[in-house]
Amino acid sequence: MNFTYYGHACFAVETAKHTLLFDPFITGNPLAKDINPLSLKADYILISHGHGDHIGDAVAIAKQTGATIIAPFEVAQWLGKQGAPKTHPINHGSTRFDFGRLRFVNAIHSSSLPDGSYGGNPGGFVIETGEGSFYFSGDTALTKDMELIGDSVQLTFAALCIGGNYTMDAADAVVAAEYIQCDEIIGLHYDTFPPIKIDHSQATRKFLEAGKNLHLLKIGESKKF
Repeated sequence: MNFTYYGHACFAVETAKHTLLFDPFITGNPLAKDINPLSLKADYILISHGHGDHIGDAVAIAKQTGATIIAPFEVAQWLGKQGAPKTHPINHGSTRFDFGRLRFVNAIHSSSLPDGSYGGNPGGFVIETGEGSFYFSGDTALTKDMELIGDSVQLTFAALCIGGNYTMDAADAVVAAEYIQCDEIIGLHYDTFPPIKIDHSQATRKFLEAGKNLHLLKIGESKKF
């Protein structure tokens, strides 16, 4: 699997046959000004919740690529009204796609859409493919529910929010990494806005002290797992 970071909580995972793009907020992110969202490839666009900094470019990219948007029911319905050509609404639980098994799991957060309407339940994704499995936490506080993930699947890597204020900070993300029994962690949801700026060296050290690797990728940088 190839992981590419596009800033904030947006990233793509490429398997041999599919490209999964998560939470595409690029146009509104000044740190991602060198990324053209319409140049991105996607077979599926997965949305963790309805906040604008997670759905920002979803419709435009879906129209450009023909990708199916997978999102919580209320978010999928809303994006369809905004012109998304193909949506697959979900809620907490599991289902199968041609790329593998998807589980939409608990996240401790909120969810509303840009017009203020109800955004349904926020969540994270556990994706199981023939090439490996990974967890994207979405925006969340630390929760014991994460232990269920570690007990049920061997993760190749996990993408966890680490910026604090709205989500887990790095210290809580270390505990989350222990709950999910994963040593390779990619940091998300940090530095974009003043309240979530972090000390990179301090965050990295916290993970190293726990025997885990925190990867803080540059925007546009890729890593193979």
